[in-house]
Amino acid sequence: MIKLLKYLKPFILPIIIVIGLLYVQAQTDLALPDYMSNIITDGIQYSGIEDAVFEEVSEETYRHVYLFIDEEHKQFVNDSYRLENGKYYLNELSQEERAELSAILTKPIIIVYFIDQTTSSESTLPKSEEANALLATIPPGMSLFDLIEMQGEEAIKNFTKQADTMLTEMNDSNLEGYAKTFIKQEYLAIGKSIEELQLRTLLKTGLRMLGVALIGAICAILVSFCSSRIGTGFARNLRETVFTKIESFSNAEFNKFSTASLITRTTNDVQQVQMIVVMVLRMLVYAPIIGVGALLKVTNTNMAMTAIIGGVIVVILIIISVTMVVALPKFKIAQELVDKLNLAMRETLSGMLVIRAFHNEDNQEAKFDKANKDITNVNLFTGRLMSVLMPLMTLVMNSVTILIIWVGSKQVDLGNLDVGSMMAFLQYAMQIIMSFLMISMMSIILPRSLVAAGRIAEVLETDVAIKDPTNPKSFKEDMRGVVEFKNVSFRYPGAEEDVLHDISFKALPNQTTAFIGSTGSGKSTVVNLIPRFFDVTEGAIEVDGVDIREVTQHALRDKIGYVPQKGVLFTGDIASNLRYGKNDASLDDLQEAARVAQAEEFISSKPEGYETHIAQGGTNVSGGQKQRLSIARALVKKPEIYIFDDSFSALDFKTDAALRKALGEVTAKTQSTVLIVAQRISSIMHADQICVLDNGRIVGIGTHEELMNNCSVYQEIALSQLSKEELAHE
Repeated sequence: MIKLLKYLKPFILPIIIVIGLLYVQAQTDLALPDYMSNIITDGIQYSGIEDAVFEEVSEETYRHVYLFIDEEHKQFVNDSYRLENGKYYLNELSQEERAELSAILTKPIIIVYFIDQTTSSESTLPKSEEANALLATIPPGMSLFDLIEMQGEEAIKNFTKQADTMLTEMNDSNLEGYAKTFIKQEYLAIGKSIEELQLRTLLKTGLRMLGVALIGAICAILVSFCSSRIGTGFARNLRETVFTKIESFSNAEFNKFSTASLITRTTNDVQQVQMIVVMVLRMLVYAPIIGVGALLKVTNTNMAMTAIIGGVIVVILIIISVTMVVALPKFKIAQELVDKLNLAMRETLSGMLVIRAFHNEDNQEAKFDKANKDITNVNLFTGRLMSVLMPLMTLVMNSVTILIIWVGSKQVDLGNLDVGSMMAFLQYAMQIIMSFLMISMMSIILPRSLVAAGRIAEVLETDVAIKDPTNPKSFKEDMRGVVEFKNVSFRYPGAEEDVLHDISFKALPNQTTAFIGSTGSGKSTVVNLIPRFFDVTEGAIEVDGVDIREVTQHALRDKIGYVPQKGVLFTGDIASNLRYGKNDASLDDLQEAARVAQAEEFISSKPEGYETHIAQGGTNVSGGQKQRLSIARALVKKPEIYIFDDSFSALDFKTDAALRKALGEVTAKTQSTVLIVAQRISSIMHADQICVLDNGRIVGIGTHEELMNNCSVYQEIALSQLSKEELAHE
């Protein structure tokens, strides 16, 4: 996969944007449990009181609280309130100033709260002997606050110090809770509407929560959109690169990779990699952000509860590790089985007529059934693994929920945790588990995509046998269409011996050079070396006085009009097929080529003429029509060199003769070189030069008459096809 990362370079900026959006989305998701905690704790439990700050307070209570405020903070507290009609009202403060004021007032408010609870006759708090002794010293008509104030600053400090010792055993959440409880009692005492305060807090927190959720939703939509664009763009570029690489393959590379495998690698494998790119951007990047963020949140909540999360993480990591170890080998097998399935399907479809002719459908069905069952079994295994993983994760999540509520309820009962914080902790725990669940899903999908990426990289890293030279030469301008073989020998890649031995001949413009020989003698191999479908093993091939290995493939093939043994047509219409080698060819050019190729008659008989649709593979035209269109396609190009690789075999004798006559007129006019591979003597008898091949060697070269006199191999071929009278008449 790392080898393919360079294809993500055009998308670096969108990827950075996606990561930024994921971070914002994670922050919104991490903020939502806090808002929920505030709604439960502040909005419901404490009736809308959000902090340890009086919004309004009686003069008496203000004076009592003020007693226990540090000297350095008293001025700040005085500046924060104003006295109106026997009450102190909070001035307009910034968020930072209010937070500072809450921190200053928390402890003094709690001290006043406990003093009130201790001295109140309605208090349910148990009174110690020290408290009863202190109460007994209060003179009639005085309160404990009056006594403390009368004893002076030293007494206040001692009292505050004793209170600090008691309060150190409580956490910040409990301290603030006691302060909010006292503020609520004060509001009730002075007649402030608690319901209005509660509604205001719930609306304010709820609206903030909705706003944060909306921002998170927008980020999630944008992440989905951008990651999909990145994934599809990456797949488009990768598929184009793979296709371009395959186009550069010689026959040696095509023999290394099967056609079915190359199709799978260009389609299914690229799709697998595209899917993983999208999932990495949407899940694998997001999971650590949300997981680490939630983990940091819970560690600040309660250490007893945090231990639960640690245990869960260990369990999840064990599940993921076991899953990866079991699943990884299966995914590699699955991709190879997809190749086999494609191969079985492709062979069946391409050979359907042969299969039916031999009534061998059962055998092909058995082949396909085996390939199908093999991949089904592997996919069932991995599918079952996934189906087991999800219930396991669900069981872990539900078990953690129960454990958190059980442990959290005890912490709430002990006063170490409030209900809102416990609910927030539960939400954070779910976020941590979900992040690991995302990673576990990726651990199942990632290995398969890594296998697919490796198969794609194998294609891209394949060293192409046929390469353009670093410093290409140009063809000689004083030569046109001259083809010369100089002591050429050739063997196919991986073969043990040569199939061509010391081939030498020269083909000149305005001449026809023909090749004939028994099956397997190397006729097609000779002409396939000219366009560099393969490179020679020994010797050299020169076109226009230059070794073809010293010019670019494009420059070489631009001089050649090639007609293969099997006529190949492409989906489109007749005109688009004829223009395949020359996009700017006029209708007159098409008509002239069709006339020479003896295709004009059947084209004109079609209602749509040159716009007649050609089905995939040319299945809606006969073999002879397909061959004539292939010949016309080469003629439209008007090249310097024509190569006809047994291209007249599908034509009847009459059409063959008419085509050769018309072709001779064209080549005489254009001074083109013609090379023909043929099985029939009648197709090449009038060639200027005939090369007779036998077991990869030229055993005779000359005209028909010369070869009939001095080449026994040629004589045998000729007499096997025509009688002496026919040969003499010809």
